Amino acid sequence: MPASAKLFLASSNAAKLREFRAIAAAVNSSSFQIELIPGFDALPSFEEDASTFAENALGKALYYSRLAAGLVFADDSGLIVPSLGGAPGVQSARYAGASATNLQRIQKLLDALHGKQGVERAAHFVCTIALAEAGRARALFSDRVDGRIVEAPRGEGGFGYDPVFFFEPAGKTFAELCAGEKNQYSHRGRAFRKLLGFVAAT
Repeated sequence: MPASAKLFLASSNAAKLREFRAIAAAVNSSSFQIELIPGFDALPSFEEDASTFAENALGKALYYSRLAAGLVFADDSGLIVPSLGGAPGVQSARYAGASATNLQRIQKLLDALHGKQGVERAAHFVCTIALAEAGRARALFSDRVDGRIVEAPRGEGGFGYDPVFFFEPAGKTFAELCAGEKNQYSHRGRAFRKLLGFVAAT
């Protein structure tokens, strides 16, 4: 690996970029530069319409690696609630419609879980991250974290479904964790550390 490996994130999600940068800095602040693909918003978009996180992540990484030089990584992540048949699943970001807010997605989830108790509120986050270069797949990593859905949002941090995802080992929702704690425990942190380890070894 060169003295400082540059990785381009195939996304315009500023919150994800901050998380990935913080995770990389905690691993080794001088070894990785995490950047958005230059001019990402002006590029033709990739339609994430596959039925699995892995297919979406890999498809997105391959697509954008043909449009940008260097190592490109893309993730697909979401919340799975078994008692809802796996929903929101790969539709997590579009669960309440393409233009819905986080609060609207959370409310739809809470409405769907109304009256459910105990194991019926079990849930897990999944993150799959693909790494590609010049239209060729380099690696694919995945991880998960288990929890349950509480009945009302708690905490001001994080994004997405974090305010209702209760992580038992910490005794808090993901939105109540500080950024460092969340990155240590989260599905995204776990999967991305695998990717960084791969890059560091190659």
